[in-house]
Amino acid sequence: MADSFLTIEALLTGTPRPFRGDDHSAIAKSPRNGPVPVTWMGLGGDAVADRIHHGGLDKAVHLYAQDHYDWWRERKPGHPLLDAPGAFGENIASRGMTEAEICLGDRFSFGSAVVEVSHGRQPCWKLDHRFGARDVMATIVRTARCGIYFRVIREGEAEAGTRMELLERPLPEWPIERVFRLLIAGGHRADPDAVRALAAMPVLAEAWRDRAWKLGSVSSAG
Repeated sequence: MADSFLTIEALLTGTPRPFRGDDHSAIAKSPRNGPVPVTWMGLGGDAVADRIHHGGLDKAVHLYAQDHYDWWRERKPGHPLLDAPGAFGENIASRGMTEAEICLGDRFSFGSAVVEVSHGRQPCWKLDHRFGARDVMATIVRTARCGIYFRVIREGEAEAGTRMELLERPLPEWPIERVFRLLIAGGHRADPDAVRALAAMPVLAEAWRDRAWKLGSVSSAG
């Protein structure tokens, strides 16, 4: 575990702006220089437009692995969003570990703060609109290149160019890729016992615990 870390290539924040029609979004974020405050609700200077589906303690900080960017560039050649971090609205542009290696409940140092993996990101139509394509959301669901949400365990400050060290891994059998495939990508049908186990895990974000409970109930009824 001592060798497990993420390198922060950029920290990004944004505020709501017009997005489509009457919709607003803060998905377009800009890189920050120097120390950035890390609060219970996320990075200082960051905001959300849709408080029902975004933000909150379980979605305080969004990470997207830059390890995926080359893969996306092959599928979206020349797309300008992929020239720099932030294409997926991430707060942390990191390298070193992906959803296949990062597990539910993992705790990482984040500068002087500590953060904990709460769940993956469920993609929505805004990614398709941002990329000007109809397949981004569906591709994320199919491949589980979803991104990760953290809750903040200890407030502090963080800075680009530093490392996030893995401090604790209580659930090594639950990488976020597996959780995502079970709860978002239809995998609950093949493994209802795993879904019911997720429904009983307090570390899993409340919204996904509720989803696991519903999916587990459907599987039992079927």
